[in-house]
Amino acid sequence: MTSGSVSERIKGLINSPRGRDLMRRGRRQAAEPGMQQKLQQLMARLTGWSGRRR
Repeated sequence: MTSGSVSERIKGLINSPRGRDLMRRGRRQAAEPGMQQKLQQLMARLTGWSGRRR
């Protein structure tokens, strides 16, 4: 395992060519209407979560 904190490793990934490619892919996928609907449903479940067990 490489040395360095997690935040340093994340910053390194974000600034790398691979990280920039992953960011572009993620933004492109997040812009799709079907994915936006899935994300809204996920947010509704997460914000509606009260901590009670079902």
